[in-house]
Amino acid sequence: MPIDVEKVTSAPPVRAAAVWDDREVRLYHLALGAGVPEADPAELRYVYEGHERGLHVLPTFGVVAGGSGGVGFQVFDLPGVDIDLAAVLHGGQEIIVHRPLPAAARGTTITRVPAVYDKGKAAVIVQESTLLGEDGEPLITQRNHIFVRGEGGFGGDRGLSERLRAPDREPDLVLEIPTLRQQALLYRLAGDWNPLHADPATARRAGYDRPILHGLCSFGTAVKAVTDRLLDGDVARITECRTRFAGVFFPGETLRLRVWETGDGYRLTATAADRDDAPVLTDARISPGPPSPR
Repeated sequence: MPIDVEKVTSAPPVRAAAVWDDREVRLYHLALGAGVPEADPAELRYVYEGHERGLHVLPTFGVVAGGSGGVGFQVFDLPGVDIDLAAVLHGGQEIIVHRPLPAAARGTTITRVPAVYDKGKAAVIVQESTLLGEDGEPLITQRNHIFVRGEGGFGGDRGLSERLRAPDREPDLVLEIPTLRQQALLYRLAGDWNPLHADPATARRAGYDRPILHGLCSFGTAVKAVTDRLLDGDVARITECRTRFAGVFFPGETLRLRVWETGDGYRLTATAADRDDAPVLTDARISPGPPSPR
């Protein structure tokens, strides 16, 4: 079996360097669609290193810090994992923020696989990574669920099915966010080189008529939108964010974001407005802390 569950879950954590500077931060934000309008101070804080209040860093940058394509995506280098990238989808993501991310650092990632779940027709690899700052203390901890089609049925634990359903009422905010046709090509520069997001032949082999956008790009775009509209751009307020990737999104489509304010923060969903609101993100939440000191 391409996934040796015992071998991968018992493997020692993988440590790797994660080095980044403000250029990578700015490029990441541009790949999310930041910088429009180009003279708007609210946009320049994400893309201009000379901004008067310093360069803002979204916490979602932490999962691509150092050009790894995702703090946790060293899973493909772990013993016991030999899978076809065309069979892989990102099922879900959770980010716990311990402290704000710096615009430049020489950090370290520590990655392990605590579980592999058997979903019948697929396996789900649960991957946990912690990004440490230069002082050796955690910046973020992230967990992602890697959905591998065709690798289930091995008799393992199915895992819990934790859902965060949207409130049964009209949303408090609806946003329509256009994307670029080349957005996946831009986002690949963050380090996720999966050809599913660039190569038409790979996309067809995976069952799509053209390359799809990275789920983390859609999620980062949604987190930025909520931060800008509801948190006054205060990226340091975000203490946790999470989502389930419910469907594909194609570059060039319009992302329709619905947001509900709740007692524990904000719930949100995202759909493809161009395809009859086909689901893109579900079970999503952003948890903010108090405003940062000015």
